[in-house]
Amino acid sequence: MTPASPSASETLYVGRFAPTPSGPLHFGSLVAALASYLDAKAHNGLWLMRIEDIDPPREQPGASDTILRSLEAFELYWDGDLMYQSQQNERYQHQVDQLLKQGQAYRCQCSRKQLKDYTVYPNSCRKNPPPSDAECAIRLKTEGIFSIEDRIQGHCQWAMDQVGDFIIQRRDKLFAYQLAVVLDDVEQGVNQVVRGYDILESTPRQLQLMQHLQLTPPVYAHIPVIVQANGQKLSKQNLAPAIDSTEKHQLLLRALAALQIFPDREIQACTYSDILRWAVDQWQPERLARQQEIPEASLSRYGVYK
Repeated sequence: MTPASPSASETLYVGRFAPTPSGPLHFGSLVAALASYLDAKAHNGLWLMRIEDIDPPREQPGASDTILRSLEAFELYWDGDLMYQSQQNERYQHQVDQLLKQGQAYRCQCSRKQLKDYTVYPNSCRKNPPPSDAECAIRLKTEGIFSIEDRIQGHCQWAMDQVGDFIIQRRDKLFAYQLAVVLDDVEQGVNQVVRGYDILESTPRQLQLMQHLQLTPPVYAHIPVIVQANGQKLSKQNLAPAIDSTEKHQLLLRALAALQIFPDREIQACTYSDILRWAVDQWQPERLARQQEIPEASLSRYGVYK
């Protein structure tokens, strides 16, 4: 059964998948891509694609194309034009300049070494602005309390004095994820965000920025992340292996199991395309309610994953 749209009936659902090109697509990324795709298609909405390539030191040459080809191999076709964050610098800079002009952001010369003993930024440069000729990062001012009703994790609330002022542009002039993701979701018209639980902690920072910019937040759904036997998230940083498109049928069954979708033997015997279409009608995010992690080992009996 197709779930009721979480947005107003007259509003087109617009979701997205936004991978970082720091390596090839791995199984955890496939689950995240599949969840956002199923949610968009279950609501007859758009599923957009954005490559978050704003941090060149972290990027792997050719990874963007590898990720896109993997998604196509798994028949996760995106709608509309592909966006690259690396092509948005002028727009990002304009917004940073406006936030500085409006007093909602400020220059910060604090180093990591100076802040190593603090869990929350102590507002040093907010209280004592650095010299005008100092090389500085840009921090956003935070205040108040923010909350969301996450479609999977339920009620989430954050006091910003426990989060702290955060960087939106680094000292080397590269733009921070928190700034870029908010501005690009607005630019692409995204009103539904389905992403991993590990990104939930970024949400209050993004909500603060949206408040400064007088933007309406999207509806959020943070799916559980796949974790290895040692408890670490399956990720490029932890050297998760790339998915193999020659095993896409088995990997789809495995990814669906992670999302609490279990096709019977008759469905499993269908073609990959037919299983994917069937899964759109089976998508029910409430089955994942308040789950934060899914052990990779618990999926071992579904398909073949190396």
